[in-house]
Amino acid sequence: MNRPEGAARRSRIQQRNRKRILEAALDIFSQYGFRGATLDQIAEAAGLSKPNILYYFSGKEAIHVTLLNDLMDAWLAPMREIDPAGEPLEEILRYVHRKLEMSREFPRESRLFANEILQGAPRIGPHLTSVLKPLVDETAALIGRWIDAGRLARVDPYHLIFSIWATTQHYADFDAQVQVLAEGHDVHEGAAAYLDMLYRQLLTP
Repeated sequence: MNRPEGAARRSRIQQRNRKRILEAALDIFSQYGFRGATLDQIAEAAGLSKPNILYYFSGKEAIHVTLLNDLMDAWLAPMREIDPAGEPLEEILRYVHRKLEMSREFPRESRLFANEILQGAPRIGPHLTSVLKPLVDETAALIGRWIDAGRLARVDPYHLIFSIWATTQHYADFDAQVQVLAEGHDVHEGAAAYLDMLYRQLLTP
């Protein structure tokens, strides 16, 4: 049975408002962090009243957790796409380049996640344990097998992963500093070339 036209219209409006709230909250949280952000700021940025915000979400924390959960799905996709049957060095370099692209395409999301981790991961801690850790363990084990087979240089797989995160997400999390210090340079093109050289030299057997 089809829903009445009025119900369908309300549903579309609700979806649009929910999207507006999350988009506005992403701006506010990435700029001020969870502690510095307020529902009033989110409501103003979304162009909605505070009671309207609370119709869709129970509070600031519910909005923040929704954003973090959505972010984790997207953030982990490049790691899940590493192909065990692929050429190891090229798979790692593809991962590096995808993470760098994400720092350019999703700087607010990167800062949102960084702020949460800097606060001790109070809202996303369970997700780190139940989702991120098993995936990182699996990826580290794959890298270890490639190393043992002589297909990559001998490095610590976990620290390799941490280094990739540090050298790619830096460009989003510290964008204000990067833009000042690298003024006049094509930051992301230069970063892509440098990181390709860095990890290629590091990982070539």
